[in-house]
Amino acid sequence: MSSTESTGSPDTRAVLPVPPAGRPSRVGAGETVRSVTLPGLTLSVRGVPGRRAGLPPALYVHGLGGSSQNWSALMPLLADRVDGEALDLPGFGDAPPPDDGDYSVSAQARAVIRYLDASGRGPVHLVGNSMGGAAATRVAAVRPDLVRTLTLISPALPELRPQLSAVPTGLLAVPGVTRLFSRLTKDWTPERRTREVLALCYGDPALVTPDGFTAAAEEYARRLELPYFWEVMTRSARGIVSAYTLGGQHNLWRQAQRVLAPTLLVYGGRDRLVSFRMARRAAAAFRGSRLLTLPEAGHVAMMECPETVARAFRELLDDEAAARGAAGPDGSAGAVRSAAGAVSGDVGRS
Repeated sequence: MSSTESTGSPDTRAVLPVPPAGRPSRVGAGETVRSVTLPGLTLSVRGVPGRRAGLPPALYVHGLGGSSQNWSALMPLLADRVDGEALDLPGFGDAPPPDDGDYSVSAQARAVIRYLDASGRGPVHLVGNSMGGAAATRVAAVRPDLVRTLTLISPALPELRPQLSAVPTGLLAVPGVTRLFSRLTKDWTPERRTREVLALCYGDPALVTPDGFTAAAEEYARRLELPYFWEVMTRSARGIVSAYTLGGQHNLWRQAQRVLAPTLLVYGGRDRLVSFRMARRAAAAFRGSRLLTLPEAGHVAMMECPETVARAFRELLDDEAAARGAAGPDGSAGAVRSAAGAVSGDVGRS
């Protein structure tokens, strides 16, 4: 992998201070939240347990600026099919910054892999949105033994010509921009900040209920109290931009072609961050994938139309289970394990 992402500049890899724990995020009905400490990083894990014992595990990975709460609408809808957990990646939600200050896409993928290895929950039905979709693609490519199916909602895969509405988010990667933006918006209320975020992420912000808006504003206010909030946003944006420039085997499109797991792709027609035109390229890159296009949705379809996403996910699970049954106990699983042994070190070296 290129030096940009493997080592990073001093600014992107400098260690951020970890302050005393602030106010915890909201925990919804039926949810559990726990902290998981691994060498060098701490993750927060939000769970919606399956409604009966023995359901297969699912793991949900949020995007830039998001948290495990982004999955609170979708996870209960699938609790009859999977035992769901959603991560707060290092520096997001309730999780403190990582010890090494690495916010590259590869670092996010390593965090997912380390959690799955430590918890023994794999193989999982892996679901990722935006930056989390890019990390999930890496995980599925280099550790197919950990991924049973892959669902990507507006994944942040490289675009040669990003749409203009995505440019301001990309500018977060430029040194000093977040500091300037923070200064220019210091008088903004959490409510105004929330409206701006919703306008960027939702195809139709009017879909957000009053209670949902209040909860989002409270969460935004909580995050602004964290002294590392803007630094994490800057360095994570830099990590995405860096991942877009990688060539060779670590290029995200190359890794998409290596994914063995049955894949569901979800794209919104009103997405202002990931262009809708990337849907066709993604469908061609992920072998045998299925594509769900939602013309009225934006960047976070799992929050905007969770019932529709849940239906498509159920169909993916049904077809995967049927294919697994047809293959028999000695079918494709052996090939997956063999492939995993050949490439499992790739993320570690990224």
